[in-house]
Formats: sequence, C-alpha cells, structure tokens
Amino acid sequence: MAADDGEARIALFLDYENLAIGARDHLRLKRFDFGPIARAMAERGRVIVRRAYADWSYFDEDRRSLTRHHVELIEIPQKMGASRKNAADIKLAVDAMELAFERDYVTTFVICTGDSDLTPLVHKLRELDKRVIGIGVKDSTSKLLPPACDEFLFYDRLEGVGAAEEAEAEAAATPGVAASEEVGLTLDVVELALSTVSGMHSAGEAVRGSTLKRAMLRIDPTFSETDHGFRSFTEFLKHLEAQGLVELTGPSRDPEVDLLSDEGPVAAAFDLLVATVREEDEGKGVPMSGLKTELRRRQAEFSERKIGFSSFRQFCKAAAAKELVDFRWEDERGDYVLRVSARR
Repeated sequence: MAADDGEARIALFLDYENLAIGARDHLRLKRFDFGPIARAMAERGRVIVRRAYADWSYFDEDRRSLTRHHVELIEIPQKMGASRKNAADIKLAVDAMELAFERDYVTTFVICTGDSDLTPLVHKLRELDKRVIGIGVKDSTSKLLPPACDEFLFYDRLEGVGAAEEAEAEAAATPGVAASEEVGLTLDVVELALSTVSGMHSAGEAVRGSTLKRAMLRIDPTFSETDHGFRSFTEFLKHLEAQGLVELTGPSRDPEVDLLSDEGPVAAAFDLLVATVREEDEGKGVPMSGLKTELRRRQAEFSERKIGFSSFRQFCKAAAAKELVDFRWEDERGDYVLRVSARR
C-alpha cells in the first residue's frame, strides 16, 4: 500500500459518449478536449487510473487525443438489438466498484458523466468512504447527479474549455506567432506555469514554489526548467517575476507565488479590461461573449495566451480575484457578466 502522505489518489472514469456528445451539442465544440479535466484533477491530487468507455469506432480522432493523455480506452462495441449506452454504464460501474474494493489506497473517484443512471454508483462509493467528484456538461447533466457527489464540476466552466479551438483560430489569424517575446519562453511553458498558479489559487491554496512544480509535473511530466536554460525552478520563477507575470514573497528557496502583479503585461491587460468594461457597461453589466472582440478592437495585439492564460474566461476570473471586476454567471442571460468592482 502506498504511504499515507495526505495526497489524494484519484481514479477517473469517463462515460465518453455522454460527455463528448454533450460538449458537441450544447457547447458547439468541434471536438472534445480532455485537457481541462486533466488540469483540474492535477490540482486536486495524483491521478493513478484514467479510463474512458465508448464504441471507439465513432470517435476515431478522439482516440489519439486521449492516448496522449494516457487514458485507457475501454471498447464497448455496438451490437444488434443491444443498448450500447447501458453496456458502457454497466462496465464503468463494475470497474469502479472493483477498483474500490481492490485498491483501498484510491481515495477519490471522478465520474465524468451527466447520466443519472450512474447515481447509484456514486452513492455506493460514498458508502465505502470514497470522495466522489462528478464532471458533466451543464445542459446535459441530470439534476439528480450533482447533489449525490461530494463535488461536481461543470465541464463548461473548467479552465481552458474551448481554448484549443480558440488557439487554432488565433494561430491561423496570426501565423508565425509561436513564442512570447516578453519572456523568451514558449507560450506553452508560460501558460503551463501561470494557469497552474491561477487554478491552485482558485482552489483556495497558498502556492509555494515546491507545490507549484509538483502540480506542473502532474499536468506535463516532461517539464523541466533546465530545458529552458534555468539552473533551478526558483530561477525560472524569478525570470517570470522579472517580466511582471508573477509575484514572489517569503523564503527565497521556496517562495510563495502569486499570479497577480501590479505592473507589467498582466497589469496592462487588466487595465484594458477594466477600461473596456467601464465604457461598455450600460447599467446591466457586460456579457463575456463578445468582450474579447471589443478588447481586440481597442488593442489589436491583445491575447490572453501571450500572458499565460489558457482562456479568456480564466483571464476574467483572475481580474475578479484581484477585485478589479465583478465576474459572475447569470442564468437569465446565459452568460458570464462583468462589472467594474466597487473598489475601483
């Protein structure tokens, strides 16, 4: 048995057809991106099991993406006169229960589905003293499922959802932009560091350099600061601080890391956001959809990815964390709405 070091050990089970079709039909995504789920789980613990269930003949392109994330693909072939959906649910439930009994060091089960048929599985896992996190697309998730879980995350609201398609569109519009001139590092590395800091802060954690590196390695096990010319991870963080992307406080060997800086490119982007929201607000707040286009109209080179944010929503959430804007979901408008904070 693994040592009890307080770190959550996670088993993730993905009802792939339910989630992928939900993302396509309700979020208008051309393809399902597992990355936001992987990132959200890396911030919560060590993922030791990743399994996805589907008839993979229907998701040929998705198989390659999942394989890159080291997800085990469980084949549920379609048979004449049989329900593929029920077969996937049953196989997922049996495997999860088997793992719960045979691997008592697994502390957390993540069930990715919006299907209420798996609610009994959630109840049983909690009876076995397992923490259960659910993940589903908001508009295709049964209302019975979220209350049964210890925590439920809507895929729509995970950091980075839609970022891959947005990045492709941005790259097509601005060919040749492959690295951040501000920091001399690839955008992927800057994004990895800053979005991990943002995610850990949003989970209520104080981020130390040592814990940040562990979280980054969970997301990208190939990361090494030496590959980018730094002798240590602290040196890497100090470079980001010098560019105005993070703030470091506390012990020099293991500093506390804060994404939000009062000067530099991040602050300039926040100033642009606040000014735009202030001018566009007509008393009802400014919806997030269309806001990025307005920022680019005012400053053509604006890109949240260049300053390390994986999505525009994450950029807005970071501004809200700094109390520059009020940022919240409004059901009646079906969108996130921004207002300039009263503190401004």
